[in-house]
Formats: sequence, C-alpha cells, structure tokens
Amino acid sequence: MALTLGILISGRGSNLVAILDAIQEGTLDAAVKVVISNKTTAVGLELAKERGIQTVFLDPKSFAQKANPREAYDLAVGKVLKEHGVECVALAGYMRIVTSALIRMFPWKMLNIHPSLLPAFPGLDAQQQALEWGAKVSGCSVHFVTEGVDEGPIICQKAVAIHEADTVETLSARILEQEHQLYPQALQFMAQERLQIAGRTVKILR
Repeated sequence: MALTLGILISGRGSNLVAILDAIQEGTLDAAVKVVISNKTTAVGLELAKERGIQTVFLDPKSFAQKANPREAYDLAVGKVLKEHGVECVALAGYMRIVTSALIRMFPWKMLNIHPSLLPAFPGLDAQQQALEWGAKVSGCSVHFVTEGVDEGPIICQKAVAIHEADTVETLSARILEQEHQLYPQALQFMAQERLQIAGRTVKILR
C-alpha cells in the first residue's frame, strides 16, 4: 500500500515538486494527501493545486492569543494531517521549528531535508555557514524530526563539493539538485519499511 504523505512548506515548493514527480514516475510509492503552509504566499501551494492536491493555509497569527501559540498551531496542523489520513509527514522548506505537540502525533514518521552534511551547519543559512568556515564539501541530509533543530537521526546524505569560486547562490543550486533526488529516495525507504532506528543510527535494511 502506498505511503500516505502530508507535506509542510513555507515557500517555493521545489522539493514538493520533486516528490510529486517521483510519485508520477513510479520511483516513489506514495500519495500526497495534503500540503499545508504557514505562508499564504507560498508558491508551493499553487503548484500543489495545479496537480490536484488538497492545500491548506494555516495562519500562525490566528493562534497568537493562545497560552502556548506554537503548540496550539502544531496541534491544528496535526489535526488537518490526521483528517486527511496522513501517516508520514515531510517538511519541505518549512520555516518553522516543530514542537513536541506535532512530533508526538507522528513519532518517527516525520522527515526533514537540510542543505548541509549534518551535524555540520544546522539551522538557517547552512550554505553561508559552509562558505564562511572554508569547508571543502557540503551537501544535504534527510533526517527524522526531533525536538532539537536538525538534530534527529540521519537517514541518508549526499555530498556536494565546494568550489573556490562558489557563492551562496551557486552552492545552493547544486545542493538543491541533490535534494531533489535524495528526498524521494528517503521517502521510498519509508514506504518500503526499510528504516530501522537504533539510538542515533538509522540502518537501511536490504
């Protein structure tokens, strides 16, 4: 049975499109049930609509008066995901730190992609960090989402060489190309139930 996915986005949705393309091409055995964004201007919402995917915009500002706004927001996100029958959640350019309220609803079923070889350069501006440190290699990582920012067990990674003439833009573009291949691959491992977690280590079963 196909993996039922919910995708959280904040912007252009290029990884969302890569996931949808992989499903269409038959390399990812999944179905995207809903795309949720915290930004009404997220281009990815329109891209999802064009492919007939259900989309939802949830405005964080409408939760500002709650006792714990971030948790209240995440509970609302989780409710939408559950209503659409989602079993696995993919963060694809989602620019919010996810709280335990949402993580508990999808234990070890929530993935994120980050533009560095974690644990190096977590958080924002990973490509800029890599250049400032004079790193010779960067890349991207798909990992499970935990309460620590970009700290979850790593599922798979792809290295990208850094060139002397690289700018943030050129390095980001080359990393993004690899992200588009790596994320659907990691989700396919999930669909095939090939991921085994032991502490910080994720083993990909044959």
